[in-house]
Amino acid sequence: MPAVLDRPVLAPDLQSHLDQARAAAYAAKLPYAGGLRPSQAWALVRAGGATLVDVRSAEELHFVGRVPDSLHVAWATGTSLTRNPRFVRELESKLAGDKQAVVLLLCRSGKRSALAAEAATKAGFGHVFNVLEGFEGELDDHGQRGHHDGWRWHGLPWQQS
Repeated sequence: MPAVLDRPVLAPDLQSHLDQARAAAYAAKLPYAGGLRPSQAWALVRAGGATLVDVRSAEELHFVGRVPDSLHVAWATGTSLTRNPRFVRELESKLAGDKQAVVLLLCRSGKRSALAAEAATKAGFGHVFNVLEGFEGELDDHGQRGHHDGWRWHGLPWQQS
C-alpha cells in the first residue's frame, strides 16, 4: 500500500478520510489515490488540506454552477466534450508545479474526474482524489440529476453565474 501522506498536517478525522480512501483505492486497484464523498472533500478544502479543481467545461461552470474558490482545469471542452490535450500541463500550472499537493477533482457525476485523476497520477501527481457523485450527481429514474446525490444535493457551497 502507498505511504500515508505526511503533509499537510490535518486533524485526525480528516487524515482518516484520506487514509480510508487510499486503502479502498488500493484494494480496488484504482489508478489514483482514491475517492471522497462531497462532504469529506469540502471538509478537507475548508481545513486547507486540499485544493479543489473542477474539471468540467467552462460552459458547465457558467450555466450549472461552481464551487466558490475552486480552481478550474477542463478535462474536456465544448458541447462534444473533446478531451483537453493540455489538461496535465494546465493542472500543473494551476498548482504552481506542486505535484505533491492533495488535489480533489470534481466533475458532473464523478466519471470524468476519475479519468482526470488517472491521467494526473500517471503524470506524477502523488495525491489526486476523485470527488464521488460529482457536482450534480447521477441520473435518477426520470433522467434528471441532483435528486439523490452530488455536491449540490448535499447542500454544500456553490454559486451560479
